[in-house]
Amino acid sequence: MSLDEQFNKAAEDVKKLASKPSDDDLLELYGLFKQATVGDVNTDRPGLLDLKGKAKWDAWSGRKGLAQDKAKEQYIAKVKSLGA
Repeated sequence: MSLDEQFNKAAEDVKKLASKPSDDDLLELYGLFKQATVGDVNTDRPGLLDLKGKAKWDAWSGRKGLAQDKAKEQYIAKVKSLGA
């Protein structure tokens, strides 16, 4: 199975987890997913009142410079660690 196929399977598996991941795990998954699919953050940081948006942006921005294939590998590993 190719890396892209494994990544797509992990993206589907994460929707079927028995229990909802913690907020920290969700932010980590979000940041890795965005880095894997888009690359480095390409938007401005959300405004002061958008707390959820800022947390998601920070999770993505924290992976700046990480190669997309490495982000896919880390995403797959994280999903597996959550029990998928």
